[in-house]
Amino acid sequence: MDSKNPPIFASPDTPCELRGDKRPVDLVFLSRQTGGNRALEEEVLSLFSRQAASLGKDLTGHRSCAARKRNAHTLKGAARAIGAFGLAECASRIETAPDDPAPVTELLREVETVRDYIASLLR
Repeated sequence: MDSKNPPIFASPDTPCELRGDKRPVDLVFLSRQTGGNRALEEEVLSLFSRQAASLGKDLTGHRSCAARKRNAHTLKGAARAIGAFGLAECASRIETAPDDPAPVTELLREVETVRDYIASLLR
């Protein structure tokens, strides 16, 4: 990692009023995943944000349980890959009970929380 240009997402000074001091994305984990490459961190977060919005929207549609389960599984894997472990946990609950609407509502709130956090980092 370049000491002159540290990754912005690993900074402990990044403001976060969400859930006290717990961030929706584990930035240290993300930095390890990207080898501390700042540009790659930004690209991965941007791609994830778009994917999460799309998958979240699909989960609210009149989809079959099988489609809902597939979308939740995809979102769970993507969330784990960037360190959004709370979101991954919400998606996992949908995987186990794809016909229950309650976890979908919770997941949509978590998707917005993560996307808002990502947007604050990419400004």
